[in-house]
Amino acid sequence: MKERDERLHALRQIILTRSVSSQEDLLCLLNADGYDVTQATLSRDLKALRVGKVSSPDGLYVYSLPDDSDRSRGDLIRDFQRGYLSMEASGNLVVLKTLPGHAQAAAWALDNLELGPILGTVAGDDTVLIILKEDQRFLDLKKVLASLMPQWEV
Repeated sequence: MKERDERLHALRQIILTRSVSSQEDLLCLLNADGYDVTQATLSRDLKALRVGKVSSPDGLYVYSLPDDSDRSRGDLIRDFQRGYLSMEASGNLVVLKTLPGHAQAAAWALDNLELGPILGTVAGDDTVLIILKEDQRFLDLKKVLASLMPQWEV
C-alpha cells in the first residue's frame, strides 16, 4: 500500500497548493510527479480523501479537502459505539450488528478512522460487513478497537 499512500499524499499536496478545477488537470499533475494513474483510480482517491469542489475567488470551482475539524476522531468513535451490538468473524470477514439505522454511520466511522486491519466496509441497515486485509485477523481488529476504546469489549 506504500504506493497508494504516497499517491494520496501527493494528491493532497497538489490540492492544498494549487487551484485545480478538473480531473484531467489533476491527472497531468500527478503524472508530472511520476504517478501513473488512471481516471478511475483518481476518482477512487478523490472519494477516499473526501475531496469536494468549492468556489474560488475567480469564480471557478476547484478541488478542496474537507476541514478535518468537521469530524474529530472522538466523534467517529462515538458514531461507531452508538449503534454497536456485536461482531463475529469468519476468516477475513467480520459481521458487525448494529441497532436498526446505525450501520451506515458505524461503517463510515470505521472507514474514516482508517484502522490498519480494515480493507473496507459494506453497510446495510443494521449490519456492516467489514473486510479485513489479507494478512489481518479478527484479533488484530479487536486489539486496534480496544486501544481506541479501552473501556469497550467486543
